[in-house]
Amino acid sequence: MINLRPNLKEVFKIMKQSIVILTGGGPAPGMNTVVGSIAKTFIQNDYRVLGLHGGYKGLFSKNPNFCELDFVTADWIFNRGGSYLMMSRYKPTNEDFEVNFNLDFFKDNNIKLLVTVGGDDTASTANRIAKFLEAKNYPIANIHVPKTIDNDLPLPQNIPTFGYHSAKGEGTKIASTIYEDARTSGNWFVVSAMGRSAGHLALGIGATCHYPMIVIPEMFNKTKITAEKIINMAISAIIKRKIMGISYGAIMISEGVFHELSHEELEASGVKFTYDEHGHPELGKVSKAQLFNEMLENKLNALKIKVKSRPVEIGYEVRCVTPFAYDLMYCSQLGMGVYKLFTEGTTGCMVYVDLNGNVKSLYLKDMQDPETGKIPPRGVNIHTDKVQQIFDYLMHYITPEDYEAAKQYVANPEDYDFKKILNW
Repeated sequence: MINLRPNLKEVFKIMKQSIVILTGGGPAPGMNTVVGSIAKTFIQNDYRVLGLHGGYKGLFSKNPNFCELDFVTADWIFNRGGSYLMMSRYKPTNEDFEVNFNLDFFKDNNIKLLVTVGGDDTASTANRIAKFLEAKNYPIANIHVPKTIDNDLPLPQNIPTFGYHSAKGEGTKIASTIYEDARTSGNWFVVSAMGRSAGHLALGIGATCHYPMIVIPEMFNKTKITAEKIINMAISAIIKRKIMGISYGAIMISEGVFHELSHEELEASGVKFTYDEHGHPELGKVSKAQLFNEMLENKLNALKIKVKSRPVEIGYEVRCVTPFAYDLMYCSQLGMGVYKLFTEGTTGCMVYVDLNGNVKSLYLKDMQDPETGKIPPRGVNIHTDKVQQIFDYLMHYITPEDYEAAKQYVANPEDYDFKKILNW
């Protein structure tokens, strides 16, 4: 006999209002905290919570890979590193929006809210989706949660993106051990830290560990970035410490400087870059520390300065660590903040928590570049007292007062004067 009675459980699921969460880009400590906190809050308020695997790809697929998050799963993942929802850097095309957007997925599951978690590329795509949903009159709210260990999303009041403090903290552990090795062995290390277009992570780690030289792209505000200038700044620190009677040290370089090096310089370095679907050099496939260390060794040998240096990369090691207490609380607030904004009818925005602990919205359309529609990255503000003190008191480099002493190592010490190199 054929059972014509409907599956009440399935009918209940369809009737029940739902939300869907996706995670895009690369991982950052706190991904699971945000997802778990959102899920817990909405489940307690009688919503069904879906998690979409594969980032944006699932929204433009006929058969999206998704799961239902229950309270126990959310409670299990919220304080763990990595991302329970598999991530991707998938970026939908204009054709995807017109032809492949899976509206049936939203209708069949009675989805009322799309939550996106990611960095600048994910935020830019979230902005496109917000405008698309509005133009099509689809009744689906859209809220973005800003994450990136690069700390380069333009949040107000210099509020950090989640994951940055945990990545910086874990990176500091590594960088401190490296510095102790340098002091113990009388050597130098060239360390490179992640940061695609901004130097927040490199500066944060380098300054915390009192590295005598830190190189970030924002420093080159009055001159073009070149490999020669970067190497000369490294040598400036080495010579300065020799003058001080110190034989060891470490140089921190942000990988973001690669984006400013000319095509000719990149080719001259001998490295052949591959590029991702967004046109960004796939820096993760190249050891920036090794490349700069080799350049530094060649220049030191040419100058006949005896120094041993070793390369170390800080990147993937800090992306999936267990979030520190700061990010656990911050991400929990962001997750609960999504529910607050949603119940207030807010959509097409980015959620953040201000310095007074209040949940606020930042509309993506107000943050976008008017020509490209993309969310511009936030660089380090090098003009603050906080950053200037790092340059003036923590770092070591040749100044005009050192020229005479430096001549025992180089014939032209002014070429290694840190502020002259930067045209400051």
